[in-house]
Amino acid sequence: MTDTPQWFTSSYSDNGGDCVEVAGNLVARHGTVPVRDSKTPAGAVLALPAGAFAAFVTGVRDGGLSR
Repeated sequence: MTDTPQWFTSSYSDNGGDCVEVAGNLVARHGTVPVRDSKTPAGAVLALPAGAFAAFVTGVRDGGLSR
């Protein structure tokens, strides 16, 4: 297993570049999901606790998070 993030952009992110990338390969080893802005890949990375990221994704899927 590597500690190098393997970045992934969702296929649903075809919205003109306003999207985030996640690196799910670090969850098992570190318990975190790194997240970054796809427009600035050399910029800041947030390391979110896996449980918090899962709750966020669930909220989005269930429609509980709106603008």
